[in-house]
Amino acid sequence: MIAATLKPLRVLQRRLARRLARDKSGVAMIEFAFTAPILLGMGMMGTETAYFVINHMKVSQIAMQTADSASRIGAEDVLAARQVFERDVNEVLVGAEKMGEGIGIFENGRVIISSLQRNGDGGQTIRWQRCRGAKAHDSSFGAEGVGVTGTGFAGMGVPGREITAGPGTAVMFVEVSYDYKSLTPFDIFDGREITYTAAFNVRDARDLTGLFPGGPTADCGTYSAARPS
Repeated sequence: MIAATLKPLRVLQRRLARRLARDKSGVAMIEFAFTAPILLGMGMMGTETAYFVINHMKVSQIAMQTADSASRIGAEDVLAARQVFERDVNEVLVGAEKMGEGIGIFENGRVIISSLQRNGDGGQTIRWQRCRGAKAHDSSFGAEGVGVTGTGFAGMGVPGREITAGPGTAVMFVEVSYDYKSLTPFDIFDGREITYTAAFNVRDARDLTGLFPGGPTADCGTYSAARPS
């Protein structure tokens, strides 16, 4: 009696097993469950790499545009050399802020503008230097007042290929240093320092005695993202 009852049950189990063996309706879902994390990870790493490259490009553009703008500033006067005021430099830094607000250029970085000129001995000197940004970074090429006398200061830039200023003119040398912030949870580039420099010779005759008062000073001893006041 018991054997007769179990026989149909065994037949039913075998039929069910054969049906399950032939059923492939869940294969795609299982494959997706295995591959989705890999595809998602690869996509996020690709996005992170692209964003890192874009940040490099932005920092480079900020350095170049800031140096170009600094080379053009000064009060218009057809009878005298242009005078550059503190407010003029601050306006240039505001321009850098607008260009880099998408990446927090002053929250995560620092912009340094230097006026490279010749000293009285025919050598190079940094006549004035202005900075803005919360990043604790000082110029890699010298502070304001370096090379005021003598010829020991070679200039600014790559050692052996320094940029120098000619007599009666100045070079606006800009250094931008920025700490990269990751866009995705993949922090393979997070915290990496991105640094670019750019230099432009001043475009017009300029009063080279220094910056004239008029507006707040973007002092290089202050490390802040806020506009100087």
